[in-house]
Order: sequence, then C-alpha cells, then structure tokens
Amino acid sequence: MIFAQNYQKPNHRMTATQALKKIVQQLLDLYDPGEALSIASIVLEDAFGIKTSQISTKIKLEAAQIAQLDGILQQLLKHEPVQYVMGQAAFYGYRFKVTPAVLIPRQETEESVHWVLETCKQHPEIHSVLDIGTGSGCIPISIKKRRPDLEVHALDVSPAALEVAKENAENLHAEVHFHEVNILEKKAWKALPKFDLIVSNPPYVTEDERPILPKNVVDFEPHLALFAGGNDAQRFVKKIGEFGVQHLNPSGWLFLETNEFYVPISAQILEGLGYKNVETRQDLNGRDRMICGRRPF
Repeated sequence: MIFAQNYQKPNHRMTATQALKKIVQQLLDLYDPGEALSIASIVLEDAFGIKTSQISTKIKLEAAQIAQLDGILQQLLKHEPVQYVMGQAAFYGYRFKVTPAVLIPRQETEESVHWVLETCKQHPEIHSVLDIGTGSGCIPISIKKRRPDLEVHALDVSPAALEVAKENAENLHAEVHFHEVNILEKKAWKALPKFDLIVSNPPYVTEDERPILPKNVVDFEPHLALFAGGNDAQRFVKKIGEFGVQHLNPSGWLFLETNEFYVPISAQILEGLGYKNVETRQDLNGRDRMICGRRPF
C-alpha cells in the first residue's frame, strides 16, 4: 500500500529545453557547439514547429514526438545533413524542398542572389535571367519571387535535380522556365535563347580538396554538383564564360560563385574572354568567392 502511494507514472514528456540540450549533447562529437546548436534549432522548428524564441520548459514534446526525435538523431549521428533529414532548407526567406539529388542551398549563395537583384534594380534594361546548374532552383526562384517582372530560366544536367526544382517553383508560385542541358556540351547551347544576365554556382571543388571536405558534405551531397572534374577548378568558369560570350546580349552580365583559391585566375579567364569591369566580392566569411563581369557591347 505504501508502495502504491509513492508510485509515479513514467514521464513520457520532454520539455523543449530538454530536447534542445539532448540534440546538442549528442551532436558534440561530430560538430562544434555553435553548429550543433544551429542543427538542434532547425530540428525543433522544422519537425515540431518550435522556434528558437519559443524554446522553454513550458512547451513539451509528447511520447510520439520524442520517438520521432530519436529517429532524427539516429540519422544525424550518421553525419546526414539536417536539411536532408528534414527534407527542406531555408534560403532567402523561402523554404525549399531538398533531396540528395540537389546541393543544399548555402547562406553564402544568398549573397550572390542579393548582388544580382541589386544589379537588376540599378539597370532596368535587364529583362531576362538564366541560372546555370540550378539544383534545387533556389537561385532563379528567389530572383523571380523578388522580381516577378523578369523572365527567368534555369538549367541543369540532372533530371532528378530538375524534378526537385520544378516542384519548388510550383510550391512557391514562381514561373521559371527549366531546361535539361549539359553546359559542358557546346552543341546543346543552340537550343537556348540569349539573356541579359547569367548567374551560376557551378561545381568548383577539385579532387585534391576532397579530403578536406566535411564528412556530411562528401558522403551525402551530389558529387555532380560539387566536383568540377579532376583538378581543374576552372572547368565550368571557362565553359560558362564562353557560353556567356555567345548567349549574353550586348553589355549583359555574368555572375559566378567560384573556388576561393582560384578567384584571381577566374578573373583572368573572364578578362581573357573579353569581359569588362570584372569585379570580385567576398562572402560573409570574408572569402573571395563571387565574381562578376560584363560582356562588351
């Protein structure tokens, strides 16, 4: 009888604060504290609708949610990127579906989008835009959402990536014209029109850099979108630069993200192709990564 009076039911609930601590503690062997906290915040918001500002002891996870959290942690502990686990990624204020068929949108690429939009605002003669190697479609869709007056096109060599991009465009109500094209094959260029502005975040990682890539990147993200092919980090810069010479309207703009270790060479390549006013910019980490040039009149 005394035992019965002191008996308490097992606690099948967990506070949001406890959940946050649990995720962070388990991820500390794989990530630094800041990144572990960032991943934990993404999990709580995407899986359970708990925003960082709402994390407290008052909000509680039920038994089914705790089981779901354990399943998510199992995937994360295998180095799987949280965006793939959640099936989505935030980019430029929008939510994009992501699968292992597409590169995870990076915050640094938001700066390229901002640079493009800034240029479009300053030059009202820009009416058409092409994104090369679109992946999830985050670049062209974000541009179209902010500038619905622009005619926006995007291409990729991967049918699986284009399927994801088209779904994102439909979900976000953005009219983007998609093309399945291998930009490395010149004979495929004829099928495309001319544009006022071309933007691309192409593959630029070399094989020599493979060992320094984080495990969650090299083991899960599509190598087709990561690696330029061999140790030629400029392979796509050259081809896209050549494509721009043929498919940019006079005074058209070319924007590229490129390998931080080869930015001066990238600038020389564009200048060698005749591009004018070649300019480089740093990303939010202070690395030279973005480059822009104009096709001559």
